[in-house]
Amino acid sequence: MHKVMANGAAIPVIGFGTWTLKGEVCSELVADALSLGYRHLDTAAYYDNESAVGEGLRFSGVPRDDVFVTTKVRETDIAQGELERSAEASLKRLGLDIVDLLLIHWPNPAIPLAESITALNAVRDSGMARHIGVSNFPSKMLAEAVRLSDAPLVANQVEYHPYLDQTKVHAACRAAGIGMVAYCPLARGGALFKEAAIEDAAKRHGKSPAQIVLRWHVQQEGVVAIPRAERKDWVAENIDLFGFELSCEDMTAISRLRSRNYRIHDFNSLQPDSLQWDTPA
Repeated sequence: MHKVMANGAAIPVIGFGTWTLKGEVCSELVADALSLGYRHLDTAAYYDNESAVGEGLRFSGVPRDDVFVTTKVRETDIAQGELERSAEASLKRLGLDIVDLLLIHWPNPAIPLAESITALNAVRDSGMARHIGVSNFPSKMLAEAVRLSDAPLVANQVEYHPYLDQTKVHAACRAAGIGMVAYCPLARGGALFKEAAIEDAAKRHGKSPAQIVLRWHVQQEGVVAIPRAERKDWVAENIDLFGFELSCEDMTAISRLRSRNYRIHDFNSLQPDSLQWDTPA
């Protein structure tokens, strides 16, 4: 499995996203993903499926140390003491002694960032997480988190797909040696898959539109994609990315779609001006 190297962490470039997956269906799909070659699982306390993800990992028979497991702490639980308790609860639900990556799921303007980063470091120091990072942090806030953290941050998980310009965040991640992990990497398909740039590349390479979009992600420096899929055939399709390569012309044509700057998860209205998301560079 190809990996992104980020401040000491080796993060597989394709992970299996589990948002909205629940119960036995989630467990079975996690086991299927691992049988198909995935070695990166993404979950969160907010998803209410950590137990199912852990069960799928155990059922798969894949050695624990071969799988990079990420979970995330809810933004309501990132104060000192609360973050540590949340991490411990996540480990119990997952049935693991340690996660490979623990992220702050969203920033919280009601809790000082310095306090949250101190607590995140405490989780790493206690041995509950091998690596730490953040999620949904715009570039200025990411720089502040990096400055505040004693341990290196290894990831910033953000919404990213061809319809959304994350140039500034990507540049900030690369400058700090941090991996940018893309959630909603397929922008929920639909209209995106019908774009000429993607349809044309799919025909030339004999691949599906989803494979073209995911290949576009992994050909960018330091980018990891964590697509979610609800059928085993889609799970298999999403990891079959390494026998072809997009041309510079393909990459450029797909990247032009960023001008739409469409965001699925837009929380601007909930945040003060100091926490507004980055605009296109």
